[in-house]
Amino acid sequence: MDAPLLIEEAGEGVLLLTLNRPAQRNAIDLDLCDALLAALARFRDEDRWRAAILTGQPPAFCAGMDLKAFSAPDAPRHRVTELIHSLPSLGKPIIAAVNGAAYTGGLELALACDFILAGEGARFADTHAKIGALSGSGMGSRLPHAVGLRFAKQMMLACQPIDAATALRVGLVNEVLPADRLLPRAIELATAIAGHDRELVRLARDVLDRGSAATLGEAIAIEREALAKRKAEGAMRWEAGIPPKASC
Repeated sequence: MDAPLLIEEAGEGVLLLTLNRPAQRNAIDLDLCDALLAALARFRDEDRWRAAILTGQPPAFCAGMDLKAFSAPDAPRHRVTELIHSLPSLGKPIIAAVNGAAYTGGLELALACDFILAGEGARFADTHAKIGALSGSGMGSRLPHAVGLRFAKQMMLACQPIDAATALRVGLVNEVLPADRLLPRAIELATAIAGHDRELVRLARDVLDRGSAATLGEAIAIEREALAKRKAEGAMRWEAGIPPKASC
């Protein structure tokens, strides 16, 4: 039998979700997108789950959207956008455990989690500009909230990856750990969260999110308007069937 695209493992109140397309660096195609949406819905609705961890099967966390799978002009790319934007609204904390490359949509996926832990070999990049695309999934709004406006501009405009140590320095990640300590530490933190009063955790998380995101909704709206204008002016290069350049 084929291996599942998404591995779900249960702990004490904790759900571990592992993207499992390692040959494609865990890039998100429609099947993986649907599997992750379904798993997150169960996480949201089932009382036994108090916290979740999202990671990727080595060697990567997530390379972003699978451009081959979504190359057709009418491909449902909005499904990936819906997936990424759904994470903050689930009402329960999700920790991103980034064990390798988190590029473009993969970085957006990590940014949509409550916080990020990184392995020492993790790398982060936004390559939208390099492939002739514009983000519609939060890069232009969540990234500057995480690292500040100037460093977000550097990442989005230069498309050069940063290592885990730099990500820690600029505030993108909370901790950097040896590879063999990444998941144990994520499980330790998720288990600690799961052991607290669930309603208090929900309220505290909501207060933090609402307070820090006072202008985030406006920023996301601006980003979506820019994306709509870009599409109205003509398809992005990879949507039009022009192969993207090599990854950064």
